[in-house]
Amino acid sequence: MFAVYAKEANLEDPLASLVIGERPDPIVKEGWVRVKVTHASLNRHDIFTLRGLTAQEEPIPFPMILGNDGAGLLDDGTPVVLYPVMGTDSWKGDETIDPHWHVLSELVPGTMADYVAVPKRNAVPIPEGLSALHASLLGTAWLTAYRALFAKSRLIPGQTLLVQGASGGMSTALIQMGRAAGFEVWATTRNDEGAAIAERLGANRIFRHGDPLPRRVDAVVDSIGAATWADSLKAVKRGGVLVINGITTGHAAETDLLRIFVEQIDIRGTIMGTLEEMTAMMQFVIRNNIEPEVGAVVPMTEAGEAIRDMIEGRTRGKTVFTR
Repeated sequence: MFAVYAKEANLEDPLASLVIGERPDPIVKEGWVRVKVTHASLNRHDIFTLRGLTAQEEPIPFPMILGNDGAGLLDDGTPVVLYPVMGTDSWKGDETIDPHWHVLSELVPGTMADYVAVPKRNAVPIPEGLSALHASLLGTAWLTAYRALFAKSRLIPGQTLLVQGASGGMSTALIQMGRAAGFEVWATTRNDEGAAIAERLGANRIFRHGDPLPRRVDAVVDSIGAATWADSLKAVKRGGVLVINGITTGHAAETDLLRIFVEQIDIRGTIMGTLEEMTAMMQFVIRNNIEPEVGAVVPMTEAGEAIRDMIEGRTRGKTVFTR
């Protein structure tokens, strides 16, 4: 079958690992289903895979088909969206706490292919009111953003949220859902294009990275990492919350420990979300008439240029590949 995959780990030149070609059809194990992929969205995680980076104890078994997220059709024609988190069959409760959790394209082939095989529970019928295009981008960035806002930030309507970033997939999700939830949303950006996107999506105020803020905020969600960490820490008010859910610019950052304990700042990490949260998020998106920001819709056969754009920092909103 057709597939977009990483042939090996290449830390310094991830594009050199990218292959657009053929891979064997997926093996459908007992209790799993086959999904014919119609849409698959691009995530920063795909760049990590090309580089050979993973948080799992097991190394990535290359060659590995890329793609955490997607939507498609079961063999009986049922439209489904893929919940990307998998783990131990016997695990009960929060899937992200399972010591053996992983996502599509880490230990099993991902969604950038004609077909993908997943456990039955990971193929979720697409609810009425949500297109396959928009469903296909909800599994990673949007799910992580949803959990950051509604399970981690402690924000209530009327309070102020600072989003580090304005135009990437995570940032646009935070802005759109934050506004729908009734938060006052501030966003930071490096350029006029990002500012225009944030304004169009409903951000109340927009600042350049590093500019002084008029006041400190109730919560910051930072998916950028090292480059914005010090500013995020300074931006949180006494007793506020700083949620870290990404490391676009690196994972190692100096931290002012004095500020954390004197200001009683609550630092909370989060990643992905539960199946229950994904179901709730889809209903939240439908109920609030949110149209997730799609930056580009590209045939999967042309994935290489879109992946290059993400590596070089030109991605706006979510990129979705179609078959």
